[in-house]
Amino acid sequence: MATVAQAIRMALAHAEDNLELKDVFGEDVGPPLGGAFTVTQGLKTSWNSPLDERGIIGMATGLGLAGSRCVAEVQFCDYIFNTIDLLKLAGNACWTSMGQYPMPITVMTPVGSGIHGSVYHSHSFDSKMVQIQGWKTVMPSNAYDAFGLMLAAIKDPNPVMFLKPKALLRAKGKKLIPGEPKNAKELKKMIDMPVTKEEQAKWRPKFPKLTDPEIEIGKAYKYQEGDAATVVAWGRMQPIVEDITNKFKSERDIYLDVIDLRTIYPYDWDAIRSSVERTGRVIFVNEDTEVCNFGEHLIRRTCDELFYSLNVRPRLIAGKNVPGVGLSPILEESTQPQPWHVEKEILSLVEEPA
Repeated sequence: MATVAQAIRMALAHAEDNLELKDVFGEDVGPPLGGAFTVTQGLKTSWNSPLDERGIIGMATGLGLAGSRCVAEVQFCDYIFNTIDLLKLAGNACWTSMGQYPMPITVMTPVGSGIHGSVYHSHSFDSKMVQIQGWKTVMPSNAYDAFGLMLAAIKDPNPVMFLKPKALLRAKGKKLIPGEPKNAKELKKMIDMPVTKEEQAKWRPKFPKLTDPEIEIGKAYKYQEGDAATVVAWGRMQPIVEDITNKFKSERDIYLDVIDLRTIYPYDWDAIRSSVERTGRVIFVNEDTEVCNFGEHLIRRTCDELFYSLNVRPRLIAGKNVPGVGLSPILEESTQPQPWHVEKEILSLVEEPA
């Protein structure tokens, strides 16, 4: 099975051949490195930009105004905050031009904790990004969705922010991408650049012929159906929720209704509503900072529209409201949601008297 990083790389290669993707760029995105996490290795259209996040977003916006499809990367989302005004301009270009200037660009950036990257490489960005109108924001939790959502982002005439949970980039998928070799070693040999310089000089990637799974932006994925409670998660928290779901099913005979949101905005409210109306209990799980968290918006809407369907109060699991994520594992694990914490809160939600 492909890793998330390999899936993104294969999606970009597929888009070069089939979706008129003409530019993939950012810091160290081109040869020889192929990105800090190797998601752009071996691509035909990749090139290295200066170390200048504002220049990267400005270049992407210019290409979009010219009608060209591109994928720009900001190496870590911690460094995208100085581009907020430019993201806003890109997001409102179509609206302010009354549709004359669509913006078919994709920006991707690694997000979240889990690699002990300290204060400069551990931020989340989903809650901030949804406040920049005109953009769509996606965050895959697995390789299959990473492949499909990247293609959906590139095809979209609107600007799309593709958030890559960095702790999942080496996680292997559980579902084959259509056309993907079943043997992981075979895939690695085809698309992963060798380690030694001698082999690298002769290496050329051989990307497999893959089929677009046609994942739709704005549609969530139902991991499991159940009636005990609704659990809505996205990004790095989704695999943690899935492990807890399986544990509860086998050890406690508790069946949770689990939704992988996949698209932060526009989000699949229909999926959330129909689930909460059935279970009467809901918890939203993500790792962004708890204050002004996107999960808080979902709780507000749940209370506004589904109040009489709720049996107990809705809950949120999120990162602590601290200035940054500490380098020490103890500091990171005490401020970011951990499996034991998620398990405890979900069990408490299920057992709370109605």
